[in-house]
Amino acid sequence: MNSSSEEQRALNREGTTTAVPTPAPDFAMAVQPSYVRTVFLGPDGLRAGWGFAFYVAMFYPLQFVASRWAGSVELGSNGLWSMMLEEFAVLVAAVVPALVLGRVEKRPWGVYGLPGRQAFGKLFWVGALWGFASITLLLGVMYGLRVFDVGHLAMHGARVVKFAAFWAGMFLLVGFFEEFLLRGYSQFTLTRAIGFWPSAVLLSCTFGLIHLANAGEQWMGLLAAAAIGFFFCLTLRRTGGLWFAVGFHAAWDWGETFFYSVPDSGTIFPGHLLQSSFHGPRWLTGGIVGPEGSVLCFVVIGVVWVMFERVYRDVRYGMEKS
Repeated sequence: MNSSSEEQRALNREGTTTAVPTPAPDFAMAVQPSYVRTVFLGPDGLRAGWGFAFYVAMFYPLQFVASRWAGSVELGSNGLWSMMLEEFAVLVAAVVPALVLGRVEKRPWGVYGLPGRQAFGKLFWVGALWGFASITLLLGVMYGLRVFDVGHLAMHGARVVKFAAFWAGMFLLVGFFEEFLLRGYSQFTLTRAIGFWPSAVLLSCTFGLIHLANAGEQWMGLLAAAAIGFFFCLTLRRTGGLWFAVGFHAAWDWGETFFYSVPDSGTIFPGHLLQSSFHGPRWLTGGIVGPEGSVLCFVVIGVVWVMFERVYRDVRYGMEKS
């Protein structure tokens, strides 16, 4: 019996064991991500290009179905309630893909521009005040230049309240739909890919082009819509959300269509307050397009841009989370 065996038995009697070291492997197997994961996912989750593509791919079929469904529902003889239902339906079509992708990307809803804690708060009402003041300034200048007349009242009594409320609700839906579609999930996702201002230019031009669907629209009106959209991007960047823009958008359209009763993108809707009229050169009045087709609209947008930039100086985009 050799000495090593004696030592081993002695150690066993004392309750002591010796660990036999495991030799280290010569190399470690690197875990490689799958090809599909690499294509679709980046360091911060779903790649921005795919996110935007999925959003568009989901929105258009939903919008088609929603519009067809809403158009098949008869609500009233003049079609106004059906028009409101259709606007609500396409708003849902714009929101649902963002909700789905938000779950996939594990992002809070607020980063897409409508944080719940700001809902119908100060920014919304301040934006509404700015919007109504802006359309009033534009038409006030036209009135001073004697190319616009307010005319006389087109309705009285309870009908005024009824249509004022209807158009307020209608243009609130319009404001939500157009602002969220182009400056909500889309703006957030494209900003991740190409930056805020390039995304703002691209989506503002898109905002102008979608107005081609409006009856009576012309190129000056399309440019004005794009310019207003670009201003809304500034409000998003400085306030951190879309509530100011939604309020501004809704109040501008309400003042234009109902209160001052002028064409909105080439259309005069029923249920307006006044029998107003334009008379003068088209470049000044906007012609059949309405005040958004006037060169004065660009002047007002420029004035409002400068005023807003001086009041709201801090960049807050990307700070709102819920």
